[in-house]
Amino acid sequence: MDRELAVATELAEWASERIRQPRATDDVSDVREKATPADIVTDTDEAVEAHVRAVLRREFPEYGIEGEEYGVHEGTKGAPHWVIDPVDGTTNYAHGIGWCSFSLGLASPRGVPLLGVVADPWRREIFTATRGGGAHLNGRPIRAAAHDTLTGHVFMTEWAAHAHWPGMDDLLRELSSRHCTVRVMGSTALSLVQVAAGRATAAAIGEFHPVDALPPLLIATEAGAVAIPELPAYDTPLLLAAPAVADEATALWRETVLR
Repeated sequence: MDRELAVATELAEWASERIRQPRATDDVSDVREKATPADIVTDTDEAVEAHVRAVLRREFPEYGIEGEEYGVHEGTKGAPHWVIDPVDGTTNYAHGIGWCSFSLGLASPRGVPLLGVVADPWRREIFTATRGGGAHLNGRPIRAAAHDTLTGHVFMTEWAAHAHWPGMDDLLRELSSRHCTVRVMGSTALSLVQVAAGRATAAAIGEFHPVDALPPLLIATEAGAVAIPELPAYDTPLLLAAPAVADEATALWRETVLR
């Protein structure tokens, strides 16, 4: 994965620079609605993905590609495939809120994560991991938090676009009773990867989509976090937890979301 990781990291650096370019947030001419008013795309989403796809097809012509904006390019049979979310947190980006990310991953033909990169353009952070190679932040090893309770610590989650997902309200109520501080920030990839950095003790989403959740899933587990399940099916829930709180978080997850 050395060459793949080098190319992916270079693309993350390029994408971060592109996302940081100034734009007038009162000019909505580059913002367009997709499936719903809560599902939007900007010129930046499309420009970043187009560039990334072009580089990946040139450097790894046998690999497949699945992107948020331009769909699936089939690779050679049996080859891995890339997953791309050019701007994860487009609503934040379009409104000038500095919490979005670039997400790029590589998966086996069966969907097992092999490589993950998540870039935070605003804090100039790039999270990386390869399967079996550990997790890193700007080249330095990172580990999930050593906390042994959810109480008093941060739990990250995201809505399913504009809507709560089944079990979310029950989960939030139980977390509140434990004095666990919940944050809904607006970027799945960036929220999940906070578990890898040890900033959040746990995180959860109601709908797993590989383009934005597979890379941080690998980064978090390579940092020592526990994933329930290890690899979710598309559109199903995912829980990430620091190892010492995994039992507590899993029990709560089963009582509220998986019941």
